[in-house]
Amino acid sequence: MNTAQLTKIFPTSLVKDIDAYTIEHEPIESIDLMERAAGTIHKWILGHYDKSRPVKVFAGTGNNGGDALAVSRMLADSGFLVRVFFVSFSSRISKDCELNYRRLKEQDIAFTTELRNELEFPSVHKKDLVLDGIFGSGLTRPVSGTYLKLIKHINKNGPEIISIDIPSGLFGENNLENIGEGIIKARYTLSFQFPKLAFFFAENEKNTGRWDVLPIGLHKTIIQQTNSNYYYVKHDFIKTNKKARTKFSHKGDFGHALLISGCYGKMGAAVLAARACLRTGVGLLTTHVPGKGIDILQTTVPESMLSIDQSDILFSRPPADIAMYSSIGIGPAIGCRNNSQKGLHELLVNFKKPMVIDADGVNILGQNREWLKLLPENSILTPHPKEFERLTAKVGTAYERHLVQIEFAREHQVIVVLKGAYTSIVCPDGKCYFNSTGNPGMATAGSGDVLTGIILSLLSQAYEPCMAALLGVYLHGAAGDMAKDENGEESLIASDLIENLGKAFLKIGND
Repeated sequence: MNTAQLTKIFPTSLVKDIDAYTIEHEPIESIDLMERAAGTIHKWILGHYDKSRPVKVFAGTGNNGGDALAVSRMLADSGFLVRVFFVSFSSRISKDCELNYRRLKEQDIAFTTELRNELEFPSVHKKDLVLDGIFGSGLTRPVSGTYLKLIKHINKNGPEIISIDIPSGLFGENNLENIGEGIIKARYTLSFQFPKLAFFFAENEKNTGRWDVLPIGLHKTIIQQTNSNYYYVKHDFIKTNKKARTKFSHKGDFGHALLISGCYGKMGAAVLAARACLRTGVGLLTTHVPGKGIDILQTTVPESMLSIDQSDILFSRPPADIAMYSSIGIGPAIGCRNNSQKGLHELLVNFKKPMVIDADGVNILGQNREWLKLLPENSILTPHPKEFERLTAKVGTAYERHLVQIEFAREHQVIVVLKGAYTSIVCPDGKCYFNSTGNPGMATAGSGDVLTGIILSLLSQAYEPCMAALLGVYLHGAAGDMAKDENGEESLIASDLIENLGKAFLKIGND
């Protein structure tokens, strides 16, 4: 897997080191790097807001406040009506912040007020555009005292807030002990160079709002040399790692997948997964279904061969010739009845290649956790959060679930695809990859069945298991984004994802 095009996600402590390296080796003065960063915020605001919109800026005394002061000067120079409130509750002020405050005062265009106590808080209204630069990503303890009162005061009337780099009060990674009202509720968060890990967890969305990453030219050498366990998967990485087909390719080159799916009354899952598997390019597909599913599959997915279970209504045992398959996917709508549990156990005992396990396959494992030791190394599990809790333990936050996800993947040497916004993929080495595609319209029946088929197809085509998961999740989300663009989020159904897979492949290949 070529990781050169991956966007790294660094802990905030390492970002400071990267800043310092850039200052020393570009070389560039720290105040000029701050000016560069502020310029990206200024440009973003110019592209999103009319100059008639008045701006209220809250700037702290650290470097995040220095960024806010520099942006204030640039906005004032561009014709915005800017009011700056310099939050000087602390006697400490960074060198670059102090210099930018002096520059702003010398410019003498923006209205500038120092806030020294609670009595000086300005009014904040819903119509206001607020620029938040009180605290940056270096914060290490929850906000308290007058700062807490100020943040609550700003949030109270729901103004439109743009946070610089990170919402004031939010920690860059672990916010388990940072629960309360001392965090800005931004409409937009504009992060410098890298996303923050905290942005990827549901409990922080109310604070981050929509976020964007603005490159500020940090030194490429140190970014490449600095290791990370976290990555953000975007188009360039997927394009680099997608395999090209040769002129003389034939179906035997692209694997033979076995899909075990469906039970009486729920054959739609098998249809969706099978169609997605074929549409993703597998050479051959055999779908194992209960006897009463024959007519449904033969009619709706004529490209798939069939393996018929000995039971008419459910999965009870895998076919005898499982060694012939490149990979196996199991789980969508098979149910959790005793016969199906025995069938999954038999499969785990006898099939030793990586497989894809989803939905009821995961639920059965949750009921029989001692079977986890039978999982073939590098198998791919694709639970949604509730299914993952059945497999592991109930947790209070998405961040806690993420920690359990890493531990589980390492302990069992499997790949865990935890479905949701920014679907996270954790590989056996503990590295975590967040996906950049997808939208809320994909929260619909059958969407997970489609993902199972996609990943099974790629795994059968001899992609490395981790890459099969990364590419599969990206394609799934990209197809969903195209479906959303055509019909909107509310009207999106799982079949739309399959219909847009071809376009998703074309976009990856042709951009």
